[in-house]
Amino acid sequence: MSADTPNPQQHLTPKQRRFVDEYLIDLCGTKAAIRAGYSERTANEQAVALLRHPAIMTAIDAAKTKRSAALEIDAAFVLRRLVDEVEADLADLYTDKGNLKPVDEWPEIWRKGLVAGVEIDALYEGTGADRIQIGEVKKLRLSDRVRRLELIGKHIRVNAFQEQVAVKGLDTLADRLERAKKRAG
Repeated sequence: MSADTPNPQQHLTPKQRRFVDEYLIDLCGTKAAIRAGYSERTANEQAVALLRHPAIMTAIDAAKTKRSAALEIDAAFVLRRLVDEVEADLADLYTDKGNLKPVDEWPEIWRKGLVAGVEIDALYEGTGADRIQIGEVKKLRLSDRVRRLELIGKHIRVNAFQEQVAVKGLDTLADRLERAKKRAG
């Protein structure tokens, strides 16, 4: 912050400044209030009040903006990441023979969140000392790529997923009610 740029936290108490800093960790008001030193018993109510305080919200927004700028995260970054995730090819995780590659050979985009989990079950034949492993079953849990498409659609305003609610007949209902009143009266 330059010398002529006002500090959004300058009018906050030390405890309120601590709340702002703690809130930025996980965006959980109750946990932030407790970590900032507010009573656990009233932390939820304190968090609600603190998050309604204009100076605190200004400080939180300024800190988020500063953090985003430092990390170079903006709308273009988010959109590029979403597009990369949507376009990621599942075939990149497998060898030419159809076996799952080791994780360290996966493209980075898959290692950074597209695979929500890997489960490997060993298959055995025989029992006791004669038991031998004959194979493995590898299961991938993928994250929701459709959700990414929705986010892209909302960002670029293609309205592909926009929910539209059309309410018809209210004007005519009002007209009918008015005519009924006149007939009755």
